[in-house]
Amino acid sequence: MFAVILSGGKQYRVEVGQTLKLESLPALVGDTVTFEKVLMVANGDDIKIGSPFLASAAVSATVVEHGRGPKIRIVKHRRRKHYHKEMGHRQNYTAVKITEI
Repeated sequence: MFAVILSGGKQYRVEVGQTLKLESLPALVGDTVTFEKVLMVANGDDIKIGSPFLASAAVSATVVEHGRGPKIRIVKHRRRKHYHKEMGHRQNYTAVKITEI
């Protein structure tokens, strides 16, 4: 059994027991988070697709940790103009473990 949820503007295919990293959520570690924006639920050959969301479906997850992703280097350079700029970025994330669909 799996579901497709929408979180942080992205779609994720989730199954029970799976751990995934989402955009930062306003919840403490150990809290239970419920995702109501479920796009699809499939249980074998029984597939339910929402338009755009399923009203009768929800996905529950437990917050495992908060963290920051790897550093990404941004380099801007204009040739022959003496322009060179470097920046770094680390995206915040929330790791959740899916407990129930």
